[in-house]
Amino acid sequence: MSRLDQPAILGPSVLDLDYEQEADRIAARLREIVARQLHRRGLVVAISGGIDSSTSIALAVRALGPDRVFALILPERDSSDDSAARANILASHLGVRTETVDIAPALEAIGCYRARDAAVRNTVPEYGDGWKFKIVIDGGTEGRINRFRLVAETPAGELVERDLALADYLAIVAATNFKQRIRKTLEYFHADRLNYAVVGTPNRLEYDQGFFVKNGDGSADVKPIAHLYKSQVYAMARHLGLPERVCAAVPTTDTYSLSQGQDEFYFALPYQQMDLALWALNHDRPASELAAALGISEAQAEAVYEDIRNKRRTTRYLHMPPVLAGDVPELD
Repeated sequence: MSRLDQPAILGPSVLDLDYEQEADRIAARLREIVARQLHRRGLVVAISGGIDSSTSIALAVRALGPDRVFALILPERDSSDDSAARANILASHLGVRTETVDIAPALEAIGCYRARDAAVRNTVPEYGDGWKFKIVIDGGTEGRINRFRLVAETPAGELVERDLALADYLAIVAATNFKQRIRKTLEYFHADRLNYAVVGTPNRLEYDQGFFVKNGDGSADVKPIAHLYKSQVYAMARHLGLPERVCAAVPTTDTYSLSQGQDEFYFALPYQQMDLALWALNHDRPASELAAALGISEAQAEAVYEDIRNKRRTTRYLHMPPVLAGDVPELD
């Protein structure tokens, strides 16, 4: 789209789509990918009850029918009970086969919770049984480098918030990344068993900004919604007639024991505003236009743009395939 073809006013309408046409296009592309490129019989999708996995599996069913789509529900110790409930409602609505596996014992055995809790106690020594926690970011929207803070809640409900040292942040993230990687191991077990392909479920915001775990939720054979902004995914879910309980789900990481929004942990703004910011940057709209659209200062808008650029630079590694030290031209 050239600058002359772009909408004059920057607002939510720039993300409008013909959702029926787009759903048909994605379904046709999925059929082609599964049959002709991947040579598989169906698709495996891990569903969390969130909007992205829900929309992805609905599109898979539209493409192949429910008999050729297999759903996995993979809760663990920190998962919200409502996530599994929504996932089961969705699976019943779509008529797909499901299997539920509690991955907590595997995570316990591999040391996920132990390593995570040790790093948390470096920041909050009193942290123990009955406590909950999450990680939040601070600084990006003010033009400063993001810093990480740990928010913990005592069994009595009192909040403790402290700065998180980089080494402890990295240790906590490394430990919790086991969750996505164990889930992906199960997805590929069933894909191998059924001769199916694995669906990845990132939306455009997550895919662009590197909000995924390499060889975890970032690993997949096909990613049907990676080109759709989060707002478009919500609209697609409603167009496809998914249950209201799914369509109304608030985006969370569902990774830490305290409830946590994605904007607290990773993105500079709530998803509706981040979608608009990403679209605006992708279409060379000046920060002054974004500032007017979001009701923020031009300096804050510039900081949001810079935060997007920084995340693209720092997460480029996540998008890279393995780098070979020599050429293997026969497989190019």
